Amino acid sequence: MNSMLRKSVLGVAGLAFTGGVFAGPIAAHADAPATAVGKPVAAVQADKPDMGKLIPHGVQGAQSKITLNDEQTANAKAIIAATKKAGLPERAAVISIATSLQESKLENLGHLGDANDHDSLGLFQQRPSSGWGTPEQITNPEYATLAFEKGLKQIDGWQDMPLTKAAQTVQVSAYPDAYAQWEQQAADLVAQHWNS
Repeated sequence: MNSMLRKSVLGVAGLAFTGGVFAGPIAAHADAPATAVGKPVAAVQADKPDMGKLIPHGVQGAQSKITLNDEQTANAKAIIAATKKAGLPERAAVISIATSLQESKLENLGHLGDANDHDSLGLFQQRPSSGWGTPEQITNPEYATLAFEKGLKQIDGWQDMPLTKAAQTVQVSAYPDAYAQWEQQAADLVAQHWNS
């Protein structure tokens, strides 16, 4: 610890002690937990969702990870907000974000011309022709998430399924096992942003 920091800490400790002596023993003890070194960090950690709930089965297979830009991070936060609005637990947000990571890398994609998979659009690559909604609706992150999670809620026992099975049951992808590779990054995003 450098001498400037040490002096600051000792000065604050001296003020706290002096304040406690003059305020009396009850007031001195009332502030003790709030001013104890390390307590605020523990309180922040307690606010994070339990990884055991986010990844109840552990991750399956090799994991992929991408660096997110501001737009992708905002889309992850939008998925979390919509999940909360739907009254669903953190696990639903993990499944939703992992699905979006696989389908669009958390990018709200419009029509990609010749590269488009039929008429797939948005974070979840939902198709208007398959009844997911209008192009305007499914390129709205909240709407798209709520539509995906509506499908998720219709699956008996989705909470207890491996992520890739739950996601595949809703999405009906040509690559049913591909969702599993995003579970850790999705859980990390939910842990980071659920209470922010």
